[in-house]
Amino acid sequence: MASTTLSPVTGPSAWRGDQLQHDRSWIYHLTEEQIAELEAVGRKFVLDDPDLRTVTREDYPLPVCAPAIEQWGHDMSRGRGFVLIRGLQTELYSDALSGAIFYLTGLHLGSPMQQNGMGDLIDHVVATSDKTMDDPTARSSRVRDKLVFHSDSSDAVALFCLRPAKQGGASSLVSGAQIYNEIVARRPDLAPLLLEPVHFDWRRQDSNAPSNTYVSPIVSIVDGVCSIYAGSTYILTAQNYPEVPKLTPEQLEVIAMFDAITYEPGMALDMDFQPGDIQWVSNFAALHSRTEFTDHPEWQRRRHLLRLWDERDRDRPRVPNFGKPVVARDQKREDDLAAIPDVGQFSVKTAVIPRPVA
Repeated sequence: MASTTLSPVTGPSAWRGDQLQHDRSWIYHLTEEQIAELEAVGRKFVLDDPDLRTVTREDYPLPVCAPAIEQWGHDMSRGRGFVLIRGLQTELYSDALSGAIFYLTGLHLGSPMQQNGMGDLIDHVVATSDKTMDDPTARSSRVRDKLVFHSDSSDAVALFCLRPAKQGGASSLVSGAQIYNEIVARRPDLAPLLLEPVHFDWRRQDSNAPSNTYVSPIVSIVDGVCSIYAGSTYILTAQNYPEVPKLTPEQLEVIAMFDAITYEPGMALDMDFQPGDIQWVSNFAALHSRTEFTDHPEWQRRRHLLRLWDERDRDRPRVPNFGKPVVARDQKREDDLAAIPDVGQFSVKTAVIPRPVA
């Protein structure tokens, strides 16, 4: 049993949802000039229809929005860990224009990453199935069921609301640093275990994974910066592989405590998306989930979000081998271009049309 005495994390990344509900400074309202630039550059992006795999931020500069983009990045990396951008008028845009504006924010905040084996750089959160998450074949982005708090396989994740649900579907965030602080305060004897590596089930996340598991601590604290990589489901299923060391009773206890604190009243911040809202979240700073929702019966009115994964924060201090191993876009671009068939999903005009996945 580790016996190191740990101190709580201080700073803006440690927050409670019940406090931020009354502090709306996490909402960034775009100015008319910023909206005009995003619309103009977005229209050019649609007309040019560049290959999403190779286009760069230098191809489509955003000088008016540049100070705001810098602020959004700071909010994710050194602030609360997230920002909600509001003001885009999606009711006046085509979905292609909305997707182009969204993708531009991803280009200027980092490098958009592939999200699945088909190489999609823009993915969809739209219910095409009536399955629930207790069905192992269910895809979380394609059902209406509530989701547990988790981290995605990227440095940052963004959601763009094209159309909200008829009822429900709130996006929920919780501060990883605050969960850690609660454990340090309540069980200082168990908190050091969060800094020790554990096995995560890689095979269940990716059937083509190079091994059954990968190893990462749940918490990294370097130079006062707290990073979180959570997902008890994959920690527990990794125990099914015979080569994985069994978790100790103390490890199981602190993992269960981590999950329980996440769901305590007042910990999470719930956001009801409006059309045009863009939410950017650092996966190192906050965990995210979604409440259950009811859809409109008409397909064209159903809840529809676009999703981006970004690689960024190369300079964020972390312990070695923290989080899920991923291949950076600029490390494997040529291989991707050769290996992934061009089926039209690397064009913003077609990438904003969801595939019919059951």
